[in-house]
Amino acid sequence: MSDTVIEPVEKYGLTISAENRHKPLFSKIGVVSGGKEGRTIIGMAATAGMEVVFMEESQERIAFVTGELEKVMDQKISSWGLTPSEKKIIMNRITPTLVYEDFKGCDLVVECTRYSESGRRSTPLRKNIFKRLEEVLEDDAIIATNGPTVIISELAAELNHKERCVSLYFPVLHPDARILEIVSGMYTSEEVYRKMEIFASLIRYKPHRINESNGNVSMRLLATMLNEACQILLEGISSMEDIEETFTIIYGQRYGIFRMADIIGIERLVTLMEAMFNDFGEKHCKPSPILWKLYRSGQLGVRTGKGFYVYDSDGNPVSINKNIA
Repeated sequence: MSDTVIEPVEKYGLTISAENRHKPLFSKIGVVSGGKEGRTIIGMAATAGMEVVFMEESQERIAFVTGELEKVMDQKISSWGLTPSEKKIIMNRITPTLVYEDFKGCDLVVECTRYSESGRRSTPLRKNIFKRLEEVLEDDAIIATNGPTVIISELAAELNHKERCVSLYFPVLHPDARILEIVSGMYTSEEVYRKMEIFASLIRYKPHRINESNGNVSMRLLATMLNEACQILLEGISSMEDIEETFTIIYGQRYGIFRMADIIGIERLVTLMEAMFNDFGEKHCKPSPILWKLYRSGQLGVRTGKGFYVYDSDGNPVSINKNIA
């Protein structure tokens, strides 16, 4: 009888010694602020198997964000897109915090501070968040911001490791809009961009490389189409209903152009388009008088219950806003 051959199992990955233990990239990420965009990132990352730490300003906000995350998952359960057990597993991956120190060990932290009522986000506040994150993160951890405006180079300018900074934009109009715009600033390294491509694949998004420009690609296209649709409406060429049907039926879009504007938020679009106009000086970037009319009257879309459409308490459109044109 031949002798039994005994081989060490370490090389087969069955046991891992302390000195060789390597944490998989993006096994833990962080999100600063759980607004609409922040909650989207939290939910996607946790569903993809990542541990997610999110920071809010108070226990009341933490309770609200947690409740909203659970509400989205309950909707998926009701449509057979998720089981109660899967929901429990996903929620167990999400940890709320009130302090920056709990971001230690994260490979990526995304700043998602909420927009003000005017549709703007404070640049000094965001710069301070970046500085605080640099104090607690490892030197190779990525610090990102979420949004479609030119800002990442400015946010990174005062950091010691500027090359680690990148901007991300997740279109959130519907669950199938799975393109991640990855914006490289003046300092962003190629290594960081490549890592973000990996992150995109982990959350099942297709990465698009964007060179820093106001509006990226998605919002520049939308702004031009929206302005033209508003002009057609102002000139009385067609009704709002027919413009919407042209957009959805002929061009195969899920929502009409005016409905998309309401979902994104009129205040955000006006602010973005003004920034684009200031940068490019192109007339097609300047917000239409209709958009300004809605903005100044506080009719900002789904969030306020009225924009191009009037909405019920669940955010469903019930009628067209007859006071637009």
